[in-house]
Amino acid sequence: MLAKEHKESPQSEQDFLEDVEEPCNLMLYNDDFNTFDFVIECLMKICQHQDIQAEQCAYIVHYTGKCDVKRGAFSKLQSLKNALVEKGLSATIEKA
Repeated sequence: MLAKEHKESPQSEQDFLEDVEEPCNLMLYNDDFNTFDFVIECLMKICQHQDIQAEQCAYIVHYTGKCDVKRGAFSKLQSLKNALVEKGLSATIEKA
């Protein structure tokens, strides 16, 4: 993936979203380290994407720098975000 790096803002996303049950987006950001195949594999395993959906998200991240890969309540997305980050991917949760 190309060189665009995302840095989390100084305030944590939990400060804003901890009790939010309104729709949020799980955002995946581009990096220099992970291959397309690895990103696709992670999206399929963690986010339960179909192979074509995971591939499309990987291309969107590559060409635009970010992609919302899942939508839902903060409480539902937090474990997915943590799993992506544990795999070495850059992800955050934002209000929709």
